[in-house]
Amino acid sequence: MNRFVQLWRTSTVRLTATFILIFVIFAIMLLAFIGWQSSVQIQRQQSDDIDREVRLFQRMDANQSIRALAFAVERISRQPGPGVYYLGDATGQYLLGNMTDVPPEVLITPGVYSFAYERSNPLAESGLPDIRPPRSGYALVRSVELSNGLRLVVGRDVVERRGYSAIIIQSFMFGVLGIILFSLIAGGVTARRVLRRIDTIRDTSTKIMSGNLSERIPITKRQDEFDGLATNLNAMLDRIEALLQGLKEVTDNVAHDLKTPLTRLRNQAESALRDGASDQSRQAALETTIAESDRLIQTFNALLMIARAEAGAPSGAFSDVDISAVVADVAELYGPVAEDEGIVVETAIAEGVHLRANRELIGQAMVNLLENAVKYAKPEGEGTGRINVGLRTDGGRVLIEVADNGPGIPEEDRKRVLERFVRLEKSRSETGSGLGLSLVDAVTRLHGGTFRIEDNAPGVRAVIDLPGA
Repeated sequence: MNRFVQLWRTSTVRLTATFILIFVIFAIMLLAFIGWQSSVQIQRQQSDDIDREVRLFQRMDANQSIRALAFAVERISRQPGPGVYYLGDATGQYLLGNMTDVPPEVLITPGVYSFAYERSNPLAESGLPDIRPPRSGYALVRSVELSNGLRLVVGRDVVERRGYSAIIIQSFMFGVLGIILFSLIAGGVTARRVLRRIDTIRDTSTKIMSGNLSERIPITKRQDEFDGLATNLNAMLDRIEALLQGLKEVTDNVAHDLKTPLTRLRNQAESALRDGASDQSRQAALETTIAESDRLIQTFNALLMIARAEAGAPSGAFSDVDISAVVADVAELYGPVAEDEGIVVETAIAEGVHLRANRELIGQAMVNLLENAVKYAKPEGEGTGRINVGLRTDGGRVLIEVADNGPGIPEEDRKRVLERFVRLEKSRSETGSGLGLSLVDAVTRLHGGTFRIEDNAPGVRAVIDLPGA
């Protein structure tokens, strides 16, 4: 009983029951209409047959003798079938026909009547066998008064019609019962299949909530809406698992990256507080503390900017931005820095490229790309470092490129370096927090574009691919 109550509470079972009820009501109404129309059609057919025979006898009365009329009534009343006939004199007394007892009002007032009657056996009176035994019935008749004063009653036995109606009603009841049973079976099978798929999704989600993030919803080969839902949910679970794994890695990297500067801060503060420390050592300790604090602040600022970009809430509304000017300004700003490192900066920037964008975030992304390029654009062995900054349009897209000829990034690590705090330099002796490319990727996605790292042979090419205005 509890299982039935639980099933009834589900939307699938309720919708199925509603569909079955609507289907059964419609089917019953349709069958009832068909039965009623069939009965009406049979009754109309009988009435038409009666009227046709009455007109035939009236023509015979008008054009032929009484003897011919009597002979016709006698002959047709002996034929098998549902026809009933009565021919009486002017007073209504029986002369011919296959029924002898007619209600007086039928003979007195011409019209259409229905009544119970006894079928006579005309041949039995003459000693000849009749092919039909006498029987009672119920007749639909029409009575008329002929021109010669005779009373004529022509009708049809409706018992056969009632029998046919009974067959229709019986077929109707069996049809309704079959429709109800079929609907219940079909609805039960449909509801069971739907609930089975829903139960599979629920069981999988229960396992996931218990901590098994590797569980996925099974996908069948039917490619129905449940498979589409399962595919989207599995993609969402993959994303959640990746985010949680990334969060774990971020936590580990944050602990590693922040522990070292915080330890240095404590050591510097401790050394400055020692007895006998000179003013110069205290001054140096304070300067080191400020420098380490600036690094920590930059790290947290980068994290906050990434969070704002990924949340779609940039600092400042989007506006029409001259991207050409932004890229040129940042390239010009880092030109002297690159020269101090012995690196040549070359630019190929298309003019007059405008986008609806956030100038601050686009500028910060360019700064991060050029800082990375300056840091790593040093070819292995002999040679001059070179950085190429480009801006071009291609098929309605705006491409910002920063390429160098440094050692490059292995292909298997080009997606991983976009994650937070990921640094390919294992010792982490170089300055930096591993957030630069993560910020570039977040800013690019905020603007509806894609960020990718390609091989520059040698070196790498960082490409920000944005949709055009």
